[in-house]
Amino acid sequence: MRKKKKKEVQSAGSPLWMTTFSDLVTLLLTFFILLFSMSSVSDDKFNKMASSLSGAFTGGNGILDGIIMPPEELVDEQVDEAVDTSSFDPELLDMYHEVYYFVQEHGLEDKISLTADQDGIYVNMNSTILFGVESSAVSTDGRELLTSVAELINRFENKIIVEGYTDDIPNQYGQYPTNWELSVSRAVSVVRYLSENESVDPNRLSAVGYGEHKPLVPNDSAANRAKNRRVNIVVVYEREE
Repeated sequence: MRKKKKKEVQSAGSPLWMTTFSDLVTLLLTFFILLFSMSSVSDDKFNKMASSLSGAFTGGNGILDGIIMPPEELVDEQVDEAVDTSSFDPELLDMYHEVYYFVQEHGLEDKISLTADQDGIYVNMNSTILFGVESSAVSTDGRELLTSVAELINRFENKIIVEGYTDDIPNQYGQYPTNWELSVSRAVSVVRYLSENESVDPNRLSAVGYGEHKPLVPNDSAANRAKNRRVNIVVVYEREE
């Protein structure tokens, strides 16, 4: 009698070659995703990440935890939302481009953050760089920074407003009764340095102090208080009638 051949029993699931093929496809997909993510990281996002890491390791007591916004990616620091630059006057955008590239070329990204709105361009500096604790005397590092800022603002003929801000901690050493006086005194010190030492036309300059009353962020941590202790130099944009 002829013996019947036994039917081969197929194993359940996909063929073995599918496992190798799936692994290969997964590796290729991961590789291309990695390439795409690396190519799409902008300098702005990198700087923001670096700034966040710096704040985490230093406690936020150093430079302003802000970033230099490229002209095409302006952000309003007050609300952390993108600014619609399509409504900006072309002349204002040209000014911002010039300020932005000046900061880049002079390596000031770690000392200055920039924002802008229809009223002008805001050159934001942390007061830790400019002054000692509860002091309005411009420090050595502060004078060096203001020399660079003076070179920048002397490229324009616009009016300049220097704004002083503090955190919400009361003064401890009695030199200034309140943070109002401290913020005003710091703004005036910057104005005097720019006019007396850097030949900025005093007719262009004015100073104002806001004390603790216009914080960028809530005064609920040491890092946030460091952000709120700042000096803004506003390059005022005046629209032509």
